[in-house]
Amino acid sequence: MRTLHHVVITPHRVVVDEEQMTVTSSGKMMLKEIYQSNIGNYPKFYKMDMLCKLGFVASELLLQKEGNRNIGAKGVVDEENQRDDRAVILLNSSSSICDDRAYQATIDNLDDYFPSPMVFVYTLANIVTGEIALRNRYYGETNFYVLPQKDEKVMTQIVKIPSKMNIRQVRYVVG
Repeated sequence: MRTLHHVVITPHRVVVDEEQMTVTSSGKMMLKEIYQSNIGNYPKFYKMDMLCKLGFVASELLLQKEGNRNIGAKGVVDEENQRDDRAVILLNSSSSICDDRAYQATIDNLDDYFPSPMVFVYTLANIVTGEIALRNRYYGETNFYVLPQKDEKVMTQIVKIPSKMNIRQVRYVVG
């Protein structure tokens, strides 16, 4: 597996291909700032949870390195540019723990029991892969893996799986 582009997002900085982006905010506000200044044409962004926003921003920054993406008026790649030869594979060590905790809080108190469907949907970590696939009209595999720690060997094995499913090339992995 070779790396074509690389992005690192921490609460205080964003680095794409070893070049630090200029940001004036941090944390949640930093993701919003990057979205507004570098992406800005996908209204669903504002409804996403933090895991989706992070994955979405990271994928957009990586995909911008490819050049023109033919984003249409509705904020998604034009239909004639859909891809069935791309997979979206994301990995982390905590799944959707923030949303899991938020959802648990909606069902903990029996006197104020109100399960939130809006929060529940984001307890599924693979929602972020779906958002990326929808935006870019990718019709290949989408998977979200949870590993206890970063393991390059396991990550390489995971990335090789789509090639067995007629996905010709995995371009980016966000881990």
